Amino acid sequence: MEIDVYFDLVCPWCYIGKHRLERALANRPDLQPRICWRPFQLNPGMPRGGMDRGAYLATKFGGPERARQIHAMITDTATRDGLPLNLDRITRTPNTLDGHRLVRWVAARRGDVGAAVEAIFRAYFADGLDIGDVDVLTGIGVSLGYGADEIRSHLMSDAEIAAILSSDATARRMGIQAVPCFVFAGRYALSGAQEPHAFDPMFDLAETGPGPALADRSS
Repeated sequence: MEIDVYFDLVCPWCYIGKHRLERALANRPDLQPRICWRPFQLNPGMPRGGMDRGAYLATKFGGPERARQIHAMITDTATRDGLPLNLDRITRTPNTLDGHRLVRWVAARRGDVGAAVEAIFRAYFADGLDIGDVDVLTGIGVSLGYGADEIRSHLMSDAEIAAILSSDATARRMGIQAVPCFVFAGRYALSGAQEPHAFDPMFDLAETGPGPALADRSS
C-alpha cells in the first residue's frame, strides 16, 4: 500500500497528523506501507525570504487576539499528543520551498524521509528556527548525517524547484485545498489531523476495496 501525504512544513496540523498516522500504523503491524511525502505550500505567494511573524499573523488571522486563540487550540492538541510545540519562539514565517527541496533531496538518496520531515517540523515548531534559511536547513541535514557542502550546493541552486511547484499544482488539480491530506493507494483520501482510529477504515479500503483512482498524481 502507498500512502501519499500532502503536507506543508509550517502546518502544525501536518505535524500533529504525521504522529497520528504513525500511531495508527503502530496499531496495525500487518501493514507495511510506503509513505510518500508530497509538497504543498499553504502560502505559495510568500517571499523567498519569508516575513515577520507578527505581520503574517495580522494578515492571516486579522490580529494577535485571534491568533492567540488559534495557537492555544493547536498547542492544547499537540500537548495532549505529547508533541513539543513552542509557537511563541517563532519570529518569522518562512517560504517552505527550500524545506521541501531538502526533503526531496533526502528521498532521492533513499534516506529516511520521515526523519527529515520530523527534524524540520521540530526545528520550526519546537525551536522556533527559520526553516526558510539555508544555514538552518543545512544544519538540519548535517544532523541527519549528510554533508554540509552538498546540501548547501543543492539549496543554493535551482534544482527541484520546478518539481516542488509541480507537486503543489498537482495537489490543487486533485482538489486538495488544505493539508494534511492522506491519500491511500491513490484512491481514498482523508483530510485533516484525524485521530488514529480514523485511519483504520482507510487502511482497510486501500487493502481490499476497489475504487476509482484519484486523478493526476504524477508529480
